[in-house]
Amino acid sequence: MATGPRPARVQRQALADLLSELGPGHPTLCSGWANHDLAAHLVTRERLPWAGPGLVIGRLHGITERTERATMRAHTFPELVEIFRAGPPWWLPTRFGPVDDAANLVEFFVHAEDVRRAGPKADQADWKPRDLDEASRSGLWNALRLAGYAGFRRAGVGVVAERTDRPGRRTLRGGTPTVEIVGLPEEIILYAFGRGRVAQVELRGAEADIERLRRAPVGL
Repeated sequence: MATGPRPARVQRQALADLLSELGPGHPTLCSGWANHDLAAHLVTRERLPWAGPGLVIGRLHGITERTERATMRAHTFPELVEIFRAGPPWWLPTRFGPVDDAANLVEFFVHAEDVRRAGPKADQADWKPRDLDEASRSGLWNALRLAGYAGFRRAGVGVVAERTDRPGRRTLRGGTPTVEIVGLPEEIILYAFGRGRVAQVELRGAEADIERLRRAPVGL
């Protein structure tokens, strides 16, 4: 039976297309970054994995920043986009589809939305989210098991996700009182990654608890 491309590959191409279409100066939702900065980050993350610990360990962040700036100086913006589009080098395990999905699906989806939902077009009345393929949407819902726990670890309230495209609920952070985040899986992922300002979700619960979640340092 024929199958389509893996979800991470679909999101990689969508992100590469957006970067190429909108150009190096287009803003993103990542503070201080335009598309050029994001492209350098993506290539550094994938091609220079020794710089990766600085993405999660604060005291090593300077190493990652310097490496990303060096990557930006070494390549033009179109070159960076095409390097990213081509995928990982042969020696990385992310060349294999299941590993690629686990490592990159959420990263590429979130960054594509960082580009799509920044700038004036996202404020227009006829703007609407992408209609994701089913494999990507299912992969993002499954990714909430880990991403949701990590993203809401400092939420201060229990958090439950409820998807709206089909029946499905998932506890992201145990505890009481509880706030429910209701929406499509991809929108809940955006909220879990600190993009609550643009995520199209409904928060359900006591108003004081919802406000507590809104004020919490949500995100990885």
